[in-house]
Amino acid sequence: MPKALPLPIAQGQPLTALAPMQDVTDLAFMQMLSEYGCPDYYVTEYFRVYANSNIDKKILRSITHNNTGRPVFAQLIGESIPDLLRITKQLIGYPIAGIDLNLGCPAPRVYRKNVGGGLLREPDTIERIFAALRSQISGLFTVKMRVGFDSTTNFERLLQLINQYQIDLLSLHGRTVKELYRGEVHYDLIRHAVQTVNCPVLANGNITSYLKAEAVLQETGAAGVMIGRAAIRNPWIFQQIRDRLAGQPVRAITLSDVYHYIQHLYAITCQDTLREKSHINSLKKFLNFIGTGIDPEGQFLAGMRLVQSKQELFELCDRHLLEHPDQPLAIEPYENLIARPSCESNA
Repeated sequence: MPKALPLPIAQGQPLTALAPMQDVTDLAFMQMLSEYGCPDYYVTEYFRVYANSNIDKKILRSITHNNTGRPVFAQLIGESIPDLLRITKQLIGYPIAGIDLNLGCPAPRVYRKNVGGGLLREPDTIERIFAALRSQISGLFTVKMRVGFDSTTNFERLLQLINQYQIDLLSLHGRTVKELYRGEVHYDLIRHAVQTVNCPVLANGNITSYLKAEAVLQETGAAGVMIGRAAIRNPWIFQQIRDRLAGQPVRAITLSDVYHYIQHLYAITCQDTLREKSHINSLKKFLNFIGTGIDPEGQFLAGMRLVQSKQELFELCDRHLLEHPDQPLAIEPYENLIARPSCESNA
């Protein structure tokens, strides 16, 4: 039987998790989230595993220096079984909650190497990987995956493998790899997984607000939700979900709150070796999501894409966020402004 998950959740409350996103969900982002309302657990950016690969020291810091008080799972991506076993053995020596296998990354430069979402085309290979890792991992072994590569042909077989190898938790994005982030999420397939596998299932994909999280949980019967891009737009989302599901008042986020959040992002991403223009441009991967809830006309987004300096950025924020500081951030992103991932997101 799957092991009990040692996660600090309220009695009866669904789980919440931050989805791993490359170049976003690093130690600084995890620690920043803890000031807005932590998810119940974190998953690292993926450790790339291949012949002669080593543990990425930057990603490792999100485990060894993490002071959020939340468990952290180490995520692996790769197909070489000897190397997956080698890196797993090393990671088990650190204070991780468990090992998570990435079978969902939809970035073409990833799946073309037959890793991440690319492996969903080869259930026999997945079975060999599951068997090898399960034999070595005495603790928690979890999986993050999509419902298929370009179809759901292998979906039933994959669910059978989840049961056969006693996977402890499945985070399921309800789209295929080829669907990327377009179109409707197949929540019916997540519901089917919930009814089929023996472990808890987290629903993932297009969970944009605490209201959407509530609706998806009701529709799927999932044990919880995993959220990525929406947590960039609204880092308060995990606390909002907890409050909503507990029947407590949900805090309304104002544009003044968003202003201070952007200041916070600026501070945690600042590096002495990074030129100001490069720093501002790197911030835009966050601002592309934040801007989808500020004004329906997209004026903030249009202006943000032109700024090249700290002064220009915060002059823009002054105009759009502080002229009406008590105006609420939209609960849902404006449909005409939906941001597309600029990172290797697995959310």
